[in-house]
Amino acid sequence: MINNDIKNLPKFGKLDVEHPLFTNERVYKDIKSCKEREEFESKVLFSIEDAIEKSQLKSGMTISFHHHFRDGDFVLNKVMEVIAKKGIKDLTLAASSLLSVHSPLIEHVKNGVITRIETSGLRGELAEAVSKGLLDIPVVFRSHGGRAYAIKNGDIKIDVAFLGAPSCDSFGNANGYSRDHDNGIICGSLGYAKTDAQYASCVIVLTDNLVPFPNVPAGIFQSDVDYVVKVDAIGDPNGIMSGATRFTKNPKELLIAETTAEVIEQSGVFKDGFSFQMGSGGASLATARFLREKMLKKNIKADFVLGGITGVIVKLHEEGLIKKILDVQSFDLEAAKSLKNNRFHQQMSAYYYASPNNPGTAVNQLDVVILSALEVDVDYNVNVLTGSDGSIRGAIGGHQDTAAGASVSIIVCPLTRGRIASVVDKVNTIVTPGKTVDIVVTDQGVAINPLRTDLIERFKNSNINLTTIENLRDKAMSLVGRGKSIEYTDKVVGIVTYRDGSVIDLIYQVKDQDEDD
Repeated sequence: MINNDIKNLPKFGKLDVEHPLFTNERVYKDIKSCKEREEFESKVLFSIEDAIEKSQLKSGMTISFHHHFRDGDFVLNKVMEVIAKKGIKDLTLAASSLLSVHSPLIEHVKNGVITRIETSGLRGELAEAVSKGLLDIPVVFRSHGGRAYAIKNGDIKIDVAFLGAPSCDSFGNANGYSRDHDNGIICGSLGYAKTDAQYASCVIVLTDNLVPFPNVPAGIFQSDVDYVVKVDAIGDPNGIMSGATRFTKNPKELLIAETTAEVIEQSGVFKDGFSFQMGSGGASLATARFLREKMLKKNIKADFVLGGITGVIVKLHEEGLIKKILDVQSFDLEAAKSLKNNRFHQQMSAYYYASPNNPGTAVNQLDVVILSALEVDVDYNVNVLTGSDGSIRGAIGGHQDTAAGASVSIIVCPLTRGRIASVVDKVNTIVTPGKTVDIVVTDQGVAINPLRTDLIERFKNSNINLTTIENLRDKAMSLVGRGKSIEYTDKVVGIVTYRDGSVIDLIYQVKDQDEDD
């Protein structure tokens, strides 16, 4: 029953006409142009110093950056230089990945500005320094999905995220492609930055290209952004984006690619509406070419492809062989342009892509994934993080995530690289556990994980050159011999985590050859 008794209606206080809300409304009525209103509300600051002050960044906090600018990145180094000058110390750096261009971080570690690092990978001089014991506290390595999961559940609490963007409006709507691509300052997807923007306590977008509101479609939304900083340059276009990715001419890689396409065709998942992911390496790109021929021959179309996207995938999409593309990282200019121009090429966050606690995570919808490896051992464990000398020189990326999620995970690698075996007794570092690896394709044969009895049965009468992983190991050893054992100190320099945050391996400091035993 409706009570019409006026005495029982809620009582309201007197409106405060001097409240900022009403003050702003009065101001708006006096502002006639959209441009003037935009300037009135703008989040734009004109120095990194101002942004750091407003963010209330203090010693002991956690900061984050994305790696979509690759080796062309100016943002991380510029921001860290300002932070160091302000005397802020003991920071945790939670970057999605770190590359050779980030070598200035070495001095920031030595000076106590950074004391902890959490990331997917390390490369260049920084990786070498960490491998030699630069940090007192081991680096925590996470997959892209594992990092997103850790951010979502609070294991990584980002206090301030500094996110570079090739274009942004004055309110924080940012993307990686809304500008003239002829000058090269585009990166395509901002998939890794999206998760940071959503969960960081304070989000600062840095751009050298302020555009009128609204900057759409947005990869990062204004509702997630606190400040926008206009800088002179966000990066070197030559390091941020390459041209179209080219096919390999390496005979080994071509043989592996042709075999991999044949394996996919006979795996049971190659049917109309299937889905797949492949990397940007030579063998993976060549596999796409051989797979295309099979798709045309059998009139098969893929429902979607996801992950890091190349121009090779874009061409398949534009031919009608792939219906939709889900892009977490655009690897080349063709991919970045496609994200702008093709309606069904969409960017996704790392959380959407690969987080293990997301019921709809994209990697779980994959039929097949093609992944590379530095090493595979007889238990099918894969290493993509440390080199044959034991030093850090790579990244976990989405390797663990896609191997776990896909119905069929295929590892491609040559049996040997120069005088180094790729199939070994035991990998230096376990990054992807063998229980999630289904097939290993080399130039000397194909091995199927004994756990996949269904695949073994399917392939037993095929024309694929099947062998065992032990036979591949033995053949590799007969060609190059057993490498010299790596000597380590007892200092842990890296902690390798699985997608759920559990520790699956440790990386120890490699003993200096001049060091006494």
